[in-house]
Amino acid sequence: MESAHDKLNPGSPTEPVAFGKYLLMGLIARGGMAEVYRARSRNSNRLFAIKCMRPQLAKESRFVDMFLREGRLAVRLEHESIVRTYELGRNDGRYFIAMEYIGGKDLTQILRRCQETQARIPVPHACFIAAKMAEGLHYAHTLNDNDGRPLAIVNRDVSPSNVRIGYDGEVKLLDFGIAQAMEKFTSEIGILKGKFSYMSPEQIRGMPVDARTDVFSTGIILHEMLTTEKLFRGDTEFQLMERVRNAEVVPPSKFNRRVPEELDRVVHKALARDVTDRYQSAAELAADLHAFLKPYRFDPNELVEHLRGLFRSDYEREAAELAACYRALLPTGDTEEASLVVHASAISLEGVSISVATEDSAPYSKQEQTASQATAPQVVLAPAAPAPAPKQSGPTVARPASPSNPPAEPVEHTGPTPSKPGLWARLRGRLKGESLK
Repeated sequence: MESAHDKLNPGSPTEPVAFGKYLLMGLIARGGMAEVYRARSRNSNRLFAIKCMRPQLAKESRFVDMFLREGRLAVRLEHESIVRTYELGRNDGRYFIAMEYIGGKDLTQILRRCQETQARIPVPHACFIAAKMAEGLHYAHTLNDNDGRPLAIVNRDVSPSNVRIGYDGEVKLLDFGIAQAMEKFTSEIGILKGKFSYMSPEQIRGMPVDARTDVFSTGIILHEMLTTEKLFRGDTEFQLMERVRNAEVVPPSKFNRRVPEELDRVVHKALARDVTDRYQSAAELAADLHAFLKPYRFDPNELVEHLRGLFRSDYEREAAELAACYRALLPTGDTEEASLVVHASAISLEGVSISVATEDSAPYSKQEQTASQATAPQVVLAPAAPAPAPKQSGPTVARPASPSNPPAEPVEHTGPTPSKPGLWARLRGRLKGESLK
């Protein structure tokens, strides 16, 4: 049980709370091992997700080792379909991982909303999401260490809750929390981890696993997206495990008449019980899904519209919160920066999108300006009434280090330095290939 002393003040968009070199702006999610906060850097307008280990778990070395192992691995992963991790460190005794901030929903939330509204994820959308997942997994599966030796990473926890769909249509794998470099952790083979409903038969049996176990899990998720029903269910844990072991799969077309036979074959191959009959790499699965999508002429903007439509009120609320975040960044006495420039290609509120230009943000390129202006007019929003100008310049929410506001402790691992953001990335403070969980 957490004590009042252990609880971290989450802050808010308008009243951020110092956390080392970051300012916390609200709690995003709470899990068994960690809590995730929206935050921004003290020195820029970039947004991050800060994953903090729960203090009661930090008292046990095995949990600390697991958390640090996750962070060290995540810093290595740099792919457009994997949430970017920037650094691993400790502040005021709290271990944390700073990651890319993704405004959107995870697949669990999307599937639940579809069930509630008796809707379906359109077939092309489901295939696109699964293809992007497979691309990210293949990158991790084939990653080498600094000496060129394969790391043999297997996620082993590919599930809907670990797939994030951004309001901009990006698909990101969120968590490699129980991924392992297999040659380093062979002693853990046989220990069941993750979620039974999304495991492979060999994983349930406690056998050695490789990249093909993640292919099977991706196939389960694809089947669930196409049918809006869980593939493997059971009244008891034992019954569920038996169904996964047997891997008896009803073709998705039996549930959804829009699924053609060609796609049934792709799903069946991904879900083959025998690993030798399965896709031998996630790249093979991604290639077949992209080939299937070609006749549809799928545009990712269709996924953007679908997600925003499913979660209209949540989407608008997040847009308003992010606008409040950036209003707080404006120096209260500086009339030259007393506006927010709105662009339609960033996060949209009924077709109007918000972005910010401050001293630390690079100006838009001519191409960006042209693309943005072609889709919607610019609008200027006035900030809250200015207070008397303080003596110092810069965001008033940033406070100097003091005994009550100590600087962050040295960071253990640091990822690549973020480059300058653009459009929607500038609003969220994350870039293409740079942003957390």
